[in-house]
Amino acid sequence: MASSLNKLRISTKLLQNSNYFETIPQRFGSSWFTHVEMGPPDAILGITEAYKKDTNPKKINLGVGAYRDDNGNPFVLPSVLAADRQVCDACLNKEYAPISGTPEFCKAAIKLALGDDSKALDRVATVQSISGTGALRIGNAFFSKFFKSKDLYMPTPTWGNHVPLATHSLLTPKQYKYYNPNNCSLDFAGLCENLSQLPEHSLVLLHACAHNPTGVDPNLEQWKELSQLIKKKKLFPYFDMAYQGFASGDIVKDAAAVRLFINDGHLIALCQSFAKNMGLYGERVGAFSIVGESPEEAARILSQLKILIRPMYSNPPIHGARIVTTILTDKKLYQQWLGDVKTMADRIINCREQLKSNLKKIGSKHNWDHITDQIGMFCYTGMKPDQVERLTKDYSIYLTKDGRISMAGVTSKNVEYLANAMHEVTK
Repeated sequence: MASSLNKLRISTKLLQNSNYFETIPQRFGSSWFTHVEMGPPDAILGITEAYKKDTNPKKINLGVGAYRDDNGNPFVLPSVLAADRQVCDACLNKEYAPISGTPEFCKAAIKLALGDDSKALDRVATVQSISGTGALRIGNAFFSKFFKSKDLYMPTPTWGNHVPLATHSLLTPKQYKYYNPNNCSLDFAGLCENLSQLPEHSLVLLHACAHNPTGVDPNLEQWKELSQLIKKKKLFPYFDMAYQGFASGDIVKDAAAVRLFINDGHLIALCQSFAKNMGLYGERVGAFSIVGESPEEAARILSQLKILIRPMYSNPPIHGARIVTTILTDKKLYQQWLGDVKTMADRIINCREQLKSNLKKIGSKHNWDHITDQIGMFCYTGMKPDQVERLTKDYSIYLTKDGRISMAGVTSKNVEYLANAMHEVTK
């Protein structure tokens, strides 16, 4: 007993003479959380907050990544409204979904991505996720646990959330060349060169369509070349497909890269989101899938995905998934949805054409072809940070500092004002 007391006194004295307690916030006389620093505001949400405070009647918000109609208002798809009514009228129970999500949703989601006749459907593990962000979080957790390499290679630039999603799962985000800022287009040579130098069995994140934030995609021939290069180098393709249908208005065209890789014999991982193409932003509906070599392998993968999900959020929400399932399995609603998707995509494409046309009409000497060459919700304008600053300060036009604009914020009513402002800060 005496020996134990002496050891305790010695340990206490050592601690008192060290700076041990200086590193731990003290409860006495202050909050438990005095040491918690103020974090920086989210880059996109900060833009929206500044926009809301602006009193200029001509102000434009080009930061938000959500579709708006030509009046600048949120748009609920008619097919979604109809499916929502069906779900509510059915008076379904509110019991927990399975850990992996409702089987009907998972089956419909992966069929949409791979195609009804895909030979990979019987060897794919699919789980419902909390939109595309949740799909990436599940995928990253799986690769962190089961993939030998902990490096995740992603394009430069990439969606801002890709990096923290990787680090939160203890993966190391690394980059490969993708965008050429000199001509606002794809740096395909640099992309291929970088991929050819990666270690075998590396994990490579690919944007399936409507690259965020640049709107720059490889064409089909380039995707074919990338598929062969990735196969030759024994790299693992990890697709993020947040815009199927929303990019071009054609769900088959937008899924071409994913289906090409499957047909070329790749095993892939795939993240899907129904936020953009069904306007289900707040419902948070997505899916994560891994294509295995066999049904047996897919079953083992699925078992481990469920083990990862259980302590993460237990099981996914059901209402949004029911809406998606209803649309994808009802022939009439499905056709209506295809029309709704095309309506959204066509408006974005038209806005690109109007913006380019107005810049040319005003007399801009710059080449703005990249505005219409790019695709999807976002456009990398090529404007510099000082030009962006002038747009906001002098014209109340809000966008990210890298010159990325959300085409959803452009309308027939403000496009002329926008073009004039862009001309003034770039001439």
